[in-house]
Amino acid sequence: MILTLALIAGLVAPLVQSAVHADAKTTAETRKDVVDTAVGAGSFKTLVAAAQAAGLVETLKGPGPFTVFAPSDEAFAKLPKGTVEGLLKPENKQQLADLLTYHVVPGKVMSKDAVKVDFAGTVQGQALRLQVVERGDKQTALQVDGATVVKADIDCSNGVIHVIDAVVMPRKNIVETAAGAGTFGTLLAAAKAAGLVDALSGKDALTVFAPTDAAFAKLPAGTVEELLKPENKERLAGILKYHVVAGRKLAKDVVGLKEVATLQGKSAAIQVVDGVAKIDKATITSTDILAGNGVIHVIDSVILP
Repeated sequence: MILTLALIAGLVAPLVQSAVHADAKTTAETRKDVVDTAVGAGSFKTLVAAAQAAGLVETLKGPGPFTVFAPSDEAFAKLPKGTVEGLLKPENKQQLADLLTYHVVPGKVMSKDAVKVDFAGTVQGQALRLQVVERGDKQTALQVDGATVVKADIDCSNGVIHVIDAVVMPRKNIVETAAGAGTFGTLLAAAKAAGLVDALSGKDALTVFAPTDAAFAKLPAGTVEELLKPENKERLAGILKYHVVAGRKLAKDVVGLKEVATLQGKSAAIQVVDGVAKIDKATITSTDILAGNGVIHVIDSVILP
């Protein structure tokens, strides 16, 4: 009897394994790529039309894998009137492509992994800010540049789709962001005089501890004017680089450090006293101003190497 049961088990096991493998193969084969999945859902008509206009359909139907943070039709409808129509015009093809690829991350990033990181680099080149936030119902939600993921982990043959409730826009670079703030005129003039504008506008991620115009005004009379002279270009560049750190460092990262290595070569001290964060002797007054190529933290004094 024992021999007979063993014989039966030996015959049945391969059949069970074969059935399991067949089911897995069938599941894999029935999954559609990210484009066909979006089309089949019926709630991404604007996104699909935009992908067609931008010439991205074939790419998104490729092997990937891709992680797509997909705005629904309702999300696109939130944009100012005429925005979508304008983007779909042939002359705006590159702008549209940049916008769409800002919603795509290389690789397959499931929600359980997305909640563990602060940033995700996109096909467009910039990085999306990912964060878990508390909702009013005491539940948490994953946000992508402020847009909420309303449905996650839609598995596709070449990646995964996470549905978001708003269209996210690529950010301006550090220089453009500082210029838009209107309180960093002296810093920008100094960056120009020191020949650092291109570096601060480039693709490399940077963290800038940015002194305001009021911070520069605290320096002894004539100091700024002297530093802006062509013969002091190297010295000025050194001072500005002492305010810049490689990589994206959010406030929560900075306060956990004792010092940060600056592009000038020396390290600046970080300390938190009575809940107030400082870099050297300057107080960090505003944090986590995100730019396309980094982060700006505002400080109330110019720090010197």
